[in-house]
Amino acid sequence: MSMLLTTPRSASIHLHNWCSIISRPSFSIQPISRFSAHPKPQSLLKNILNSRRFSTRAFDVEKNEVLSDKDEKNEVGTELGDNGSIGGYNDDKYPSGEFVFREYDLWESFTVKLKMLFAFPWERVKKGSVLTVKIRGEISDQLKSRFSSGLSLPQICENFIKAAYDPRIAGIYLHIEPLSCGWGKVEEIRRHILDFKKSGKFIVGYVPACGEKEYYIGCACEELYAPPSAYFQLYGLTVSASFLGGVLEKVGVEPQIQRIGKYKSAGDQLARKNISDENREMLTALLDNIYGNWLDKISLAKGKKKEDIENFVNEGVYEVERLKEDCWITDIKYDDEVISLLKERLGLPSIKTLPTVDYRKYSRVRKWTLGLTGYKDKIAIIRASGSISRTRGPLSVSSSGIIAEKFIEKIRSVRDSKIYKAVVIRIDSPGGDALASDLMWREIKLLAASKPVIASMADVAASGGYYMAMAAQAIVAENLTLTGSIGVVTGKFNLEKLYEKIGFNKEIISRGRYAELTAAEQRPFRADEAELFAKSAENAYKKFRDKAAFSRSIAVDSMEEVAQGRVWTGSDAASRGLVDAIGGISRAVAIAKQKANIPLDKQVTLVEMSRPSSSLPEVLSGLGNTIVEADNAIKELLQDMASSTGIQARMDGIVFEKLEEASYANVIFKLVKDYLRSI
Repeated sequence: MSMLLTTPRSASIHLHNWCSIISRPSFSIQPISRFSAHPKPQSLLKNILNSRRFSTRAFDVEKNEVLSDKDEKNEVGTELGDNGSIGGYNDDKYPSGEFVFREYDLWESFTVKLKMLFAFPWERVKKGSVLTVKIRGEISDQLKSRFSSGLSLPQICENFIKAAYDPRIAGIYLHIEPLSCGWGKVEEIRRHILDFKKSGKFIVGYVPACGEKEYYIGCACEELYAPPSAYFQLYGLTVSASFLGGVLEKVGVEPQIQRIGKYKSAGDQLARKNISDENREMLTALLDNIYGNWLDKISLAKGKKKEDIENFVNEGVYEVERLKEDCWITDIKYDDEVISLLKERLGLPSIKTLPTVDYRKYSRVRKWTLGLTGYKDKIAIIRASGSISRTRGPLSVSSSGIIAEKFIEKIRSVRDSKIYKAVVIRIDSPGGDALASDLMWREIKLLAASKPVIASMADVAASGGYYMAMAAQAIVAENLTLTGSIGVVTGKFNLEKLYEKIGFNKEIISRGRYAELTAAEQRPFRADEAELFAKSAENAYKKFRDKAAFSRSIAVDSMEEVAQGRVWTGSDAASRGLVDAIGGISRAVAIAKQKANIPLDKQVTLVEMSRPSSSLPEVLSGLGNTIVEADNAIKELLQDMASSTGIQARMDGIVFEKLEEASYANVIFKLVKDYLRSI
């Protein structure tokens, strides 16, 4: 857990998660102009001056609070050995949640057809249609309104399930373009492709540009096609860590960083010039996990040996003909040729148009119309996606991350309701405000005392995201979810040398021995100030670690071994007691049914508590106003920076990227390079 102590509201420097898996901004030094996607290079110096110090606060968690909570029943899947040590991971303890396709009986078929007869006009689909889905770029874990741009993972997955049961849908034609989401979402999409195939309907993939993530999804399709000029770059994966220590040294800025946890590398990005041994160890383990999982799944899908897959990657193959020759793709076809093949499959004359329904239109088809809802037992789904803040700021938009006060309202409404038998909290967050994380932890804990609560992790649930999850009775993560990151980093900037260079002076009159602790950026810490700063960070770390140990029923000493700021993949986290089961949201629902004493073969109604609302900017964006869309994105970024006051519980800076992306991934270095040229 990265807890970055930031400035009062007038300042804005803070760290983001450098992780392409969730596509967050790489690094923020200043509020960005409304009309510019990146800060101007010449403003870098000015913003370092404005963003000069970090405030100090700690968790409001006392030992007596933890002790009082011990009376509550805490059900977790961790097996404990002697003295509360972490034992082996038992995946059989929980139901798998595997999708089972069930044919409708005569009465159900008649009911569905009757509902279709009276369906709304926008739910009408021609019989024998092909569902066309184009997945590319960022994929949100939140539901989207009809006017919102971008793709929504829950709506993609829901469309696959609806299409499996919809008698009007003959199959799916899936266009796969370069993706910016993480491996957790990629795994969920792949799982739903395999589930859809159980219906007996076809699913055909098309990949004009393909890397490891795109192929990971595409190889699950029944057939996979690519045009003759397709870009295939299956060259392997990289992980990188970037450092500004040398740059800040040149301009006279000294980051005074206090980190607790040998793997807590967020401060390293500011203070160091190279990677530490501990950070290298952690990043290497993460990369080995991701690459090893990719090789395993591809070899299984293609019926090849893992060694053969790895050798193929190491050859650097880029010719599409070679891919066809080695059976990596079905054939080389243009899009129109694939459509012709689909028409032949459906028995349509070549002169006729292929009947299709696109992703957006099909998202408006209700599950009720297909008989997939309306069951008596209800399970609430509460989604928490994005950076964590305590309150909604003046620049926030409707999709501005996790707002604690709004999230708590949903938790309390579900807790007070007798309608819901269980709750699944879906988390996709690198963390954020530590106080907000703790307040949400408390509310989730109270909810778990009244009904079963299961946490389901998407791409990332680290630091503040993991803080939320550990209040649940069981945690489910994907194999490659990034989680953990239980650690502390705090500090301030000493601008003494910079001020000397530019002739700037600052005098402070204060009362109180430590009044200048974070106010005096024109000098380094005094010895007593540095000691207080270190003790404050150590205290915050121990409170978080101890609360994690209590929540997971693990001895503090054992938790210390897996904490220290280290980021784990879901599979590694499970073997260390931080996660209970591996799987997607379907498995989380199955575990919720089990804990609520609902028979596993009994259908339940999933109620989304985070339904989207269409704001005016979203409506205009949906109508094609790209200026409003850009303004909306900038406002969201500004809000994320403006709300970063107090302790920040964020995941460390990690960048996972494909080899072909490495040349332009580190935008911050280009910005600094341009700045240095200009002075």
